[in-house]
Amino acid sequence: MGMGHFYALIGAAIAILLSGVGSAIGVGRAGQAASALMSKDPTKFGNAMVLQLLPSSQGLYGFVVAFIMLVKLNVLGGPVADVTVQQGIALLCLCLPIAIVGFVSAITQGMVVVSGINLLGKQEKQVGHAILFAVMVEIFAIFALIVSLLGVLLLPIGA
Repeated sequence: MGMGHFYALIGAAIAILLSGVGSAIGVGRAGQAASALMSKDPTKFGNAMVLQLLPSSQGLYGFVVAFIMLVKLNVLGGPVADVTVQQGIALLCLCLPIAIVGFVSAITQGMVVVSGINLLGKQEKQVGHAILFAVMVEIFAIFALIVSLLGVLLLPIGA
């Protein structure tokens, strides 16, 4: 494995790390709000849990991009693919959309979810609207996932 692999693997690590950290922050903040709601009304657990889970998807998206890259590079088994420095840098750059957008959108979605959980505490019938508001933030993470995933899949590797 050469420098091309090094750059590609750095991209995979950044995709997982940033999107995962953003998800952990978003889910953590939502969990705090859900716990506060549960102290007042434990019957709202199910709806609060659905809302809390929403920011976790960005971490999953980063994992998927990194895993696909590892498969493409044959790092998980078989002969390791030849990757030039330029291809490695390109793969690193292709991981940045899901890394950066995943990080920011997970944190932002967590903030929206906190507001949704607060809404749930006052008007339980508005849970659908609270979920919809949080999903609107998710759309940008999905766009970033598509860009990163298609880029990694379509970039030719080898000499």
